[in-house]
Amino acid sequence: MEEISYHHRHRVTSSQVIILGFAGVILFGALLLMLPVSSRSGETTPFIEALFTSTSAVCVTGLVVHDTATYWSVFGQGVILALIQIGGMGVVTVAVTVAIVSGRKISLMQRSTMQEAISAPSLGGIVRLTGFIVKAAFLIELAGAVVMLPVFCRDFGIKGIWMAFFHSVSAFCNAGFDLMGGRGNYSSLTTYNTNPVINITVMLLIIVGGIGFLTWDDIRRNRWHFRRYRMQSKVILSATAVLLVVPAVYFYFFEFRNYPFNERILMSAFQSVTPRTAGFNTADLNCMSEAGQTIITTLMLIGGSPGSTAGGIKTTTLVVLFAEAISVFCRRQEASCFGRRIESDAVRQAATVLLLYITLFLTGGLLISISEHLPIQPCLFESASAIGTVGLSLGLTPNLGQFSRIILIGLMFFGRVGGLTLVFAALATGNKSNAKLPKEKITIG
Repeated sequence: MEEISYHHRHRVTSSQVIILGFAGVILFGALLLMLPVSSRSGETTPFIEALFTSTSAVCVTGLVVHDTATYWSVFGQGVILALIQIGGMGVVTVAVTVAIVSGRKISLMQRSTMQEAISAPSLGGIVRLTGFIVKAAFLIELAGAVVMLPVFCRDFGIKGIWMAFFHSVSAFCNAGFDLMGGRGNYSSLTTYNTNPVINITVMLLIIVGGIGFLTWDDIRRNRWHFRRYRMQSKVILSATAVLLVVPAVYFYFFEFRNYPFNERILMSAFQSVTPRTAGFNTADLNCMSEAGQTIITTLMLIGGSPGSTAGGIKTTTLVVLFAEAISVFCRRQEASCFGRRIESDAVRQAATVLLLYITLFLTGGLLISISEHLPIQPCLFESASAIGTVGLSLGLTPNLGQFSRIILIGLMFFGRVGGLTLVFAALATGNKSNAKLPKEKITIG
């Protein structure tokens, strides 16, 4: 019996541990949110609505079926904030941190799972890196709350303390949950669209949370000596800069040209940052043109960077595919970036991730459109928001039926745990034969 138990225990892969961890936290959070004490009315929240909210919080998405400020009690909001923190840091990161604090020895299996969870290049120094991640995250969130505290205390009194901490954690974890419902349901940060303190602080928290833990570590080790960074950090920082500047320029000249200069700059910058994958907004997205909404949809699908609090296909995936395309155009044998070759496995994985996300994005949008009898574009917008774990919405989500909500739950879960993690977990016990089949050419393009 002991031998059977041993082998059974070791069949569980790191990918499966990550998935089961997220699923367990989501279910537990849903049960807590169903309690009467979690809602302002004191009534029990239906399971599917509690599950949707818990999934959105743990998967740091921000799509909601109830306004967070007006529907949930302080206890319910506290549960949501805890779920956001766990989801943003990663279930495995939190579990390993608890083990470290309690003085328990970290096993090789736990180290391997942690490595996969934060996309670390090796097992070496993984415990030290975990400690750095946790300390840095709490310090950044605390700093963000302190900066926003005067503004929120001025507007909400003593309640402003809770508002500052809630929005700081939500922004850093790229969650997009807000407590502005008292100024209008689902209004997000639109009432602060001219406030530079809130705008700049939230943008910085989103960007820092979305560039990835390993990039932080690179910056900490090498300061601002860009040439010393790993290729991955160079790719992430360069791609992030381009994806922030180019959309902001478009929004400035074409979407917000009727606003005053200062407001125009803040709104353009904020709407460029938030689809990566935070979910806050300072502008009415329904008033944007279809071109603007399409650009936001694209940014939501791209998302942030690996090993971060953000979702999406990730900046590195996009850059690897572009590098491979350039190598094909230039008739080179291998893709390269920043003077380094990109391994073929990375190209294959990037293509697989893109195909998975695009397929689920289109399928989810089409199913919602068909089941709800709605135009396809807003349905694709909500689908991209869910699978990119963003949380931006054109107002459809609160009015969707249960079938559509289940679709969004599935998309949010897939987007948070990652496409390859799900595939590896599902195929962990599959056929691993390396036998080579006969080769035959196929025409491409």
